[in-house]
Amino acid sequence: MTQYSIVTDLDRCVGCLACSVSCKVVNGVPTGNFWNKTLRIGPHPKEGGSGQYPDVEMYFLNVQCQHCENPECVSVCPTEASHKTADGTVQIDKERCIGCQFCAMACPYGVRYLNEEERVVEKCTLCEQKISQGGLPQCVSQCCGMARWFGDAEQGIEGFKGPRGETLGSFLNPFDDSQVYRLVDVGNGPSMAYIMREMKWQGVA
Repeated sequence: MTQYSIVTDLDRCVGCLACSVSCKVVNGVPTGNFWNKTLRIGPHPKEGGSGQYPDVEMYFLNVQCQHCENPECVSVCPTEASHKTADGTVQIDKERCIGCQFCAMACPYGVRYLNEEERVVEKCTLCEQKISQGGLPQCVSQCCGMARWFGDAEQGIEGFKGPRGETLGSFLNPFDDSQVYRLVDVGNGPSMAYIMREMKWQGVA
């Protein structure tokens, strides 16, 4: 079984927004909407610190469709427009979508929206048009900080590919399982993962 996913090393992300901007350009995302949001988390005071700079920490968190193992958005869709594919991604068949937005309400991460012009729901497709031909999602290929990596989670994240062709396991600074995080799991099983080594995880959706 396949479960395509993205791993982001938050220690390398500088918040340049290249992932968010390139995603909008390539996928024609309407103004005011995002398939890939970049959130600033913090600054938060460090434990035992003065509470003032430089005793604070901050990081950038990319939030998009998590292409969940058990997506609630698929369960509530009355027309089966939202569906999980053989590669593990969650997709929307626009010809079946009636714009009811049940899926958007069911998503725990708030990453779906109604395209007002087409009257259908949209979200991150993990650049299905590219990965189906062996390419990388646009947000990964445009990551100048080498923070984002793409691959099959079922094969282990060490083999995920970066924008220049290196593998995650051979390029990134060492980390252990306790430093790999996911967004809050409410039974849906989010597939995206985040690496953070020193700072305190404050992952939100």
